[in-house]
Formats: sequence, C-alpha cells, structure tokens
Amino acid sequence: MGLIFKAVLGALVVVLIGILSKTRSYYLAGLLPLFPTFALIAHYIVASERGIEALRTTIIFGMWAIIPYFIYLLTLWYFVGMMRLPLALGGAVGCWCLAAWLLITLWARSQA
Repeated sequence: MGLIFKAVLGALVVVLIGILSKTRSYYLAGLLPLFPTFALIAHYIVASERGIEALRTTIIFGMWAIIPYFIYLLTLWYFVGMMRLPLALGGAVGCWCLAAWLLITLWARSQA
C-alpha cells in the first residue's frame, strides 16, 4: 500500500508540474520538484538511526550538495542556447554527475 501511495504522490507532482508549466507563472514548475520530500525522509532516518550529530553532518553535506544542482542549472541555461534540448539536458546531467563526484571525493577526504 505504501508503494502505491508513493507512486500516486509522484504522479500528482508530475501533473502539478505540467499544470504549472502552462500557467502565467510557468517558472514555478521549477520550484515544485525542489520540495524537500526525500530530504525529510533522509533526515528522519539519519536522526533516528545515527543521532543528532550525524544529522547535523548530513545537513552540512546537503548544503554543499546545492553546488552540483546549481552547476546543472547553469550549464543547462548555457547549453540550451547552443544545442538541441535532449543534448543540452544530457550535457547538464553529465556536468551534475561530475560536480557530484567531485563533491563526494572532496567531502570524503575532508572527513578522513
């Protein structure tokens, strides 16, 4: 039952994004996916299983994790001006992956 609820909730978010993208405030479609649904779940689990100090570390890492998303947005903004949309999206995802890998590598070294 929980899996069906999550699937329906995910579908509802996709429908809301589609509806928002057709309104005068179409740019709000970029805000809706950033609602911290998974962050809430992750933070609850980390705090429950590892304690508040682990949660605080997870929160700090989450703040740094904004950087790969920003790089995704920046490169997508740049790429859509010079490429077809599928290539631009793929290139931006590739940049996100590279930035995320770099973040994880640097974080692991700083925590060692």
